[in-house]
Amino acid sequence: MREIVVTAQRREERAQDVPISISAFSTERLEQMNVSQPQDLYGTVPSLVVGTQGGASRDVQSYSIRGQSTGFLSSPAVALYMNEVPLPSAITLNLQGGPGMMVDLENIQVLSGPQGTLFGRNTTGGAVLFVPRKPTNELEGHVEGRIGNYDLRGVEGVLNVPVVDDKLMVRVVGAYQDREGYTRDLVWNKGRDDVHWYSGRIGVTLRPTERLENYLMAYGAKSSNNGAGHIHKGFNIPGLQGVGFCADPPASPIPGLGVSCDVYRRQTEVAEEAGPRKTRHSVDGFSKISMWGVTNTTSLDLTDELTLRNIVSFQKLKVNYASDQDGTPLQQYELNQNAPNPDGPVAGLTEYGLPLFGYINAQEQLDLPRDYLKQFTEEIQVQGNMLEDRLTFTAGFFHFNAKPAGMWGSAAVNYCPAQFTGACVYSLSNSGVSNKSNALYAQGTLDFGAFAPSLEALRLTAGYRYTWDTIRGFNRTWDPDVTAGTADCLIGGLTPGEVPLDQVERCTYRASLKSKAPTWNVGLDYKPVDQLMVYAKVSRGYKAGGFNTVAVRPETQTFDPEKLTTYEAGFKSDWYLADMPVRLNIAYYYSDYTNIHRPTGDYNPVTGAAGAKIASASASIQGFEAEAMIRPTTWLEIGGSLSHTDADYKVFQEVVFAPTQACNGLVAPGGLADFACRPFQFVTPWIYSVNATLTLPVPEQLGEASLYVSYSHVNEQATAPMASTATEPGSILEGYGLLNASLSWNGIAGSSVDAVVFVNNLTNKLYRVSNSNGFNDLLTWTTLYGEPRMYGLKLRYRFGN
Repeated sequence: MREIVVTAQRREERAQDVPISISAFSTERLEQMNVSQPQDLYGTVPSLVVGTQGGASRDVQSYSIRGQSTGFLSSPAVALYMNEVPLPSAITLNLQGGPGMMVDLENIQVLSGPQGTLFGRNTTGGAVLFVPRKPTNELEGHVEGRIGNYDLRGVEGVLNVPVVDDKLMVRVVGAYQDREGYTRDLVWNKGRDDVHWYSGRIGVTLRPTERLENYLMAYGAKSSNNGAGHIHKGFNIPGLQGVGFCADPPASPIPGLGVSCDVYRRQTEVAEEAGPRKTRHSVDGFSKISMWGVTNTTSLDLTDELTLRNIVSFQKLKVNYASDQDGTPLQQYELNQNAPNPDGPVAGLTEYGLPLFGYINAQEQLDLPRDYLKQFTEEIQVQGNMLEDRLTFTAGFFHFNAKPAGMWGSAAVNYCPAQFTGACVYSLSNSGVSNKSNALYAQGTLDFGAFAPSLEALRLTAGYRYTWDTIRGFNRTWDPDVTAGTADCLIGGLTPGEVPLDQVERCTYRASLKSKAPTWNVGLDYKPVDQLMVYAKVSRGYKAGGFNTVAVRPETQTFDPEKLTTYEAGFKSDWYLADMPVRLNIAYYYSDYTNIHRPTGDYNPVTGAAGAKIASASASIQGFEAEAMIRPTTWLEIGGSLSHTDADYKVFQEVVFAPTQACNGLVAPGGLADFACRPFQFVTPWIYSVNATLTLPVPEQLGEASLYVSYSHVNEQATAPMASTATEPGSILEGYGLLNASLSWNGIAGSSVDAVVFVNNLTNKLYRVSNSNGFNDLLTWTTLYGEPRMYGLKLRYRFGN
């Protein structure tokens, strides 16, 4: 069986020896699977859900494990790490890290369950570890090119140089990928859902003595594309009638405001006629993500038993995008995140570089990003290995500080009547959020064989962490009125209503939140025989609260942390069925989840302002996960995974400000609505996958050839926290299955050339991956479809050792 060395407990171990649920993918497996983005892992990892989670940009992909996910405005429930350091995460988008990160990796590890006692960020759902290949003491590398349909073009290069034998080693990595979009925008005559990114990384290992090693890694990645191809699905005609935007006979449209509702219906008819791979946007959308960082890890062996490590990092993340969230030439719901810079003149609308009338189409004068963060982390730890390897421990201090690197901004047009398309006033916004966290932690594993030989196979693992979090933020949102020289404060500012246009800072509100909590885990594992480990553990998770940039009431400007307690038991085994090696790992878990972050609309009855808040709920989640592998012959290996997640709300009640159909019936404005019967957001109840690797009978002098085939199936997934399909069309994403394959030929004819032919979504399955969920509040809805059949060829030339 393939053995992957993982760092799930901050030290190198076989994955089969780690008493937690973990899925690990080697470089070779990632290449076989043609993994280049987070979405590619969906369906292959038990209990893992990956998607845009309703984000306006397809580049925004988030991880959810066992029902814990990144919600609107909240910190990640599943943290992503590169070289043991958490990647920067956006605030107003469900984004952590960026495109182009899955290049030249040693492996990817997906850890399920709370990870608060060893890793930097406190999380409730888990962690995903990107482990880069470090420099080796060999002169080696490769150059790879790829081509494929939709004009796929890609280049990757790696060079490893031992500058000073076993003392100074350098590894340089660079990659580029470009691909046409598979959704055609008929208005702008360009492809949406395209790919265009490049990334680079350099790693330097310095080993001046046998006891001292320093690893410095610097990376950068940049993505720029035409944005997501939102496909229009419909308008909420009764809702539009209710606000006077349209009317049907015998009623007449409101003069100067309303039109016939057939105007809206016709837009939906045209979208249906165009089909799922064509759209018509009023905004020329785009997505831009840039990030870079430097991490440095120093390890000093104080003695043969103690190692002192220091891990320090500095990273930056900038995110900007524009999108048409109604998917039509109308301006019902437009997001243009190239916002005006408040450091410039604010006397009039035209001085922002915007015309008084006309579409707002990502003009270059609008230069503020949606999120722009700089992040600093510092971690110092001591690792010990005592009692003849029977006691291992790690203890340390972690500091995290993420804050704005500059002003953030946005511009949006919502609820623009069809009659005024191109002439509606849009809202402007500035905001900024900072997060600071400090933690002390310790975790150790004791093998009871230290006390008696008969207890050699019994181990106790226990860990404890205490965390202090501080979150601060501000927001101001306003509608400019050039003619009157005023601005309307929209989001719960200190001075709601009209203010002079050059005094929009009076629309600002600020808030802060401090929280602290202990997290812990304790577990036992036992090996009754050499290749079987059974384990049981209980762990406590905690995720910090946050600042609400769209609050309309003082009491909703911040929201409290989530907490989770998980009980888990399982086994990991390697054995033989006749002469066939078999691997079988199974785990069961039960989680008690409280104060779950759930976004919902909000209303201020005093000012009349509408916004959003982060509601809280409690739930119980249970499920099981299984992974298996068997090798019937030396030339065939079969593997697969299966998971079931059963999540049910226990308490989920909120005051509503409009007539709402809830679990307790139709609730009048001001009433308490019960949403506990709603399906749990971002959970796929059943996920299974099957894969096979077939070694082909190629003569040894011609190289090594293999065929890899995989099929993964995911169940339906709920995307809206409070809605049902009756109240929010499309909120339940239908289940689907994908068939992928790759044919590899390494060392072609004894050369240093490798070739891979790959195809993803072999059957060209049409499936949805996201829903806008704006039918009730924004009176329209759109969806995003997954990739069609993608195929191509990769050629790699290897050199050196």
